[in-house]
Amino acid sequence: MAGIALILDRRLEDALLPEIIERGHAVVARSGSARELLGILEGLELDAVVAAATPASITRDLLDACDRRGVRLIGIAADDTGRRHAAELGLFEVLGGDARWDDVENVLGHRGPAPLTAPTPLVERGTSGIIAVWGPAGAPGRTTLAVNLAAEIAARGRSVLLADVDPYGGTIAPMLGLLDEAPGFAAACRLAGADSLTRSELDRIGQRHGARESSFSVLTGISRAARWPELGGSRVTAVLEACRHWADVVVVDTGFSLESDEEISSDLFAPRRNAATIAALRAADHVVAVGAADPVGLPRFLRGYADLAEAIEPVRVSVVMNRLRASASGVGAAGHVLATLRRFGGIEQAHMVLDDRRGVDAAVLAGGTLREVSRRSPARLAIERFVDESVAPPAAGPRRARRRLGAASIAGSVPASGG
Repeated sequence: MAGIALILDRRLEDALLPEIIERGHAVVARSGSARELLGILEGLELDAVVAAATPASITRDLLDACDRRGVRLIGIAADDTGRRHAAELGLFEVLGGDARWDDVENVLGHRGPAPLTAPTPLVERGTSGIIAVWGPAGAPGRTTLAVNLAAEIAARGRSVLLADVDPYGGTIAPMLGLLDEAPGFAAACRLAGADSLTRSELDRIGQRHGARESSFSVLTGISRAARWPELGGSRVTAVLEACRHWADVVVVDTGFSLESDEEISSDLFAPRRNAATIAALRAADHVVAVGAADPVGLPRFLRGYADLAEAIEPVRVSVVMNRLRASASGVGAAGHVLATLRRFGGIEQAHMVLDDRRGVDAAVLAGGTLREVSRRSPARLAIERFVDESVAPPAAGPRRARRRLGAASIAGSVPASGG
């Protein structure tokens, strides 16, 4: 069932209303103008707005408000004038004046078989879990999302480990102001290869970042791309399985490439550069697939998402579209991105993270997270909502008794400048 708001003339409203009710949807508002609906919008549980394509019913303010709340806006144009008005505002989901409710649902749905299963909150399983953050080539914001996911989950009372498993060169350490001369994850892989990876060794090689309320441990990544052979697939799997017993939640920043190296190598026993990424994804309980919400990043993400579905067994996958901005995707950017994902990827749900270059730059400059440096950042608030809805809802009781990772006895840990 969907919550629907209508801004239509009496004739069209009378034609659509019986079909809306028959399909089990709820009409939560019937307004005469966009201004009237904007006055009550914040108090509504709303999924979609169906409005006449006129200047009174569809305005730029209404489009912006719907984008911020992730509400779909469908226009119904009685003539070419209405279509031109909608196009000038950047709204392209427009139907003709003789549209039936089936036509509206087709635009709203774009139903198709999703290749990966829908996510449920990780902590509902009641056990430790691994969250792998993956995204295609083109720097869609994998590391930024992974770092801030770790901070938000830690702030909800979970012990968190952030692991940098990118075989093309880790970036978590410089982002958080940590020393990376001795990459922690590579050290863990060497210990796993010698069957010597223990809790005390993880304490020793891990570094600590953050303030008390949102602190987490970090296994830094390789500092040079040439060191990728240290991250063997079997070793990555062994390290992540060991980390399950060391932390409530393990957040893994993976590489971008899912290419099967066997297809380009004649040596079947040679190490595989992308094995680390594929092993981390296959070990994960929950994969966060992140893409850039712009005309260049969207097709990259959709092509990579199809490869992701082939590379891993069906697991819980959340889609996050990063850096959403009207300057790149036009007015009504969220609606356009969602419609593209549904039409070409069969992706029914995606979480939008607004572009906040100033806030992200301030966090990197300070060697901290958005929660520490730019608490009111729109990007940070979007990540917080994503964590609450799909990853780790706030704990109802007191903080868990599990020992905080990397206690004060960790040898060689270096606090970040933003900590």
